[in-house]
Amino acid sequence: MGRRPQAPTQPGPDDRFRVLVVCTGNICRSPAAELLMRNLLVGRLGGREAARVQISSAGVAAVVNGPMHPVSRAQLAPWGLDARAETFRARQLDDRTVAGVDLVLGANVRHRSTVLERYPHLLDRTFALREFARLVAAADTTVLPPDLVKRGRGLVDLARATRGTIPPADDTVPDPMGGPESAHHDAVRLVFAAVHGIVDELAPRVGTRV
Repeated sequence: MGRRPQAPTQPGPDDRFRVLVVCTGNICRSPAAELLMRNLLVGRLGGREAARVQISSAGVAAVVNGPMHPVSRAQLAPWGLDARAETFRARQLDDRTVAGVDLVLGANVRHRSTVLERYPHLLDRTFALREFARLVAAADTTVLPPDLVKRGRGLVDLARATRGTIPPADDTVPDPMGGPESAHHDAVRLVFAAVHGIVDELAPRVGTRV
């Protein structure tokens, strides 16, 4: 029998909002989400404030220490992130990667389920990526505080409260592994759309929903 996973710790201290994105191998979808979310936040807030959101990724069956898939990495070129992605290395979902996390986003519902099988205590903060984007878009975020970290944790609470109150949808980001370049392109575009929507609610532009 394998070692029983330890119960995850509570969310981290108030100085950081910690986001973990999870897919299968951590070489296509979740690193794309990690890099795109960080890039969007830096562009929106500047490096110092954006650093208050700590974004990482992992795989439920990771290609540990493997680089990002070259075809998926190439899809990040429109944002100038393909070169930066060359230093990325895959990590396994484990006790260390979930420690202190405030929000877990699975590439698909299946990844969300796997996270919860291993770490049931994360139920209140685990969603599929596109699901979370839909939920926060439907929620009344005008009630949230302006502070970035408090706003992030408030978004998680709102998404949890909104879940089940809006119609279901296809929240899949298809796995591009083994597919043509178009599959990698489509996966990254779906990831970008979801991440962009989340960043719009987490760090709204001046004059928008605050």
